[in-house]
Amino acid sequence: MRILKRILLLVGLVVVLVVGAHFYAAWRLHSALVENGMSNRVATCMTKRMMKRLSLIQIVKLQKLEGEKPTLGAWIRAVKSVDDREVILVTTTSAALCKTGLAH
Repeated sequence: MRILKRILLLVGLVVVLVVGAHFYAAWRLHSALVENGMSNRVATCMTKRMMKRLSLIQIVKLQKLEGEKPTLGAWIRAVKSVDDREVILVTTTSAALCKTGLAH
């Protein structure tokens, strides 16, 4: 019975860590978009779409893009340097759909 409790405790801890990492990554992504001049509405929309479609590892790849990107175009050009097709596709489509208001 003690072993079962320890296993459940360990599984619970792993779940909390994974969920926490996911929320932290979303917060960092949203903050980076806003700091680079995107409106809160567009940044929120893009963050939601990107977090649904990209893995946590792909989101971490985007952390390499820190630094000022004054326009949406500059941000997308920087994303292309990540060299991951899916990241580029999801980011560019999210930017286009969220900026035009076609996605929420």
